[in-house]
Amino acid sequence: MALPRDFIETENSAVRTLEHALRDLAPSDLPLMLQGEPGSGKRTLARRAHDSSGRRRGEFLVVNCSALTPENFEHQRDCLLARSGTVYLDEIGDLSTVCQDGLLEMLIQAESAGNGKSHARLICSSTRNLELAVQADRFREDLYYRLSAVCLQQPPLRHRREDIASLMGFFLSKFARELDRPAPAVSQDTRQLFLDYHWPGNIRELADMAKAIVALGDETLAMGGLRMMLSQNSDRTSLREAARAASRDAEREMILRVLARTRWNRRRAAQQLKISYKALLYKLKQIGDSKLEAS
Repeated sequence: MALPRDFIETENSAVRTLEHALRDLAPSDLPLMLQGEPGSGKRTLARRAHDSSGRRRGEFLVVNCSALTPENFEHQRDCLLARSGTVYLDEIGDLSTVCQDGLLEMLIQAESAGNGKSHARLICSSTRNLELAVQADRFREDLYYRLSAVCLQQPPLRHRREDIASLMGFFLSKFARELDRPAPAVSQDTRQLFLDYHWPGNIRELADMAKAIVALGDETLAMGGLRMMLSQNSDRTSLREAARAASRDAEREMILRVLARTRWNRRRAAQQLKISYKALLYKLKQIGDSKLEAS
């Protein structure tokens, strides 16, 4: 079976064990429970399970459980039962009590009708310890056991430091393609900084960092600014926040350069920046210069 485009060969034994288990489980219809810290890659695992299964021609639907209300759950109920693909219930621990009741009822009805193949396969994720939530009566025990036939734990990035270099290389190439820019080289000092950093935002934070480096187009400049921000406010500023700030600065400079090159023709600038005219006006508003916003 071909590997998915976002597959990164891991050097971490725990992740290798998890991926072997995922490959074995992917063809089945068993519900999966994916647990791990925010940004650790649970959705990527769910997508990989879908793409490796017999349901891969069906839709991979992501449902944000914290946004589900009793009203919109009832609206989606029949659609979920009829789907032939996979439904990924993101942060199942945020599901309200009423929606927990509705989901359990839906699963019971599907089983009693004898049409288990007609409804979507469910893959759930949680950053919370759901067993503790069950003990505290915040999550239905019977629903938990139905959804957690198999639990897989995704380790945080700080526990798989041997994968940081390959993950960074992947994201640099990815964002270079998306932004139509060359992927910059990363120095040994920066690679060491990545290895030493705690990564509270996990893989998502690493991706933000890579995007900032590509957007600035100069690894030395990018990391110089980030190091300064971290040293000035190390107790309150995460690398992810610093990366976002650097990315915003880089975006502003890029917009201003293109506007100057097009002699402040915003429609032409939007075309060159490969964004919509409306998006450019919104970004100019974020920059906060009324002269730039004016038509």
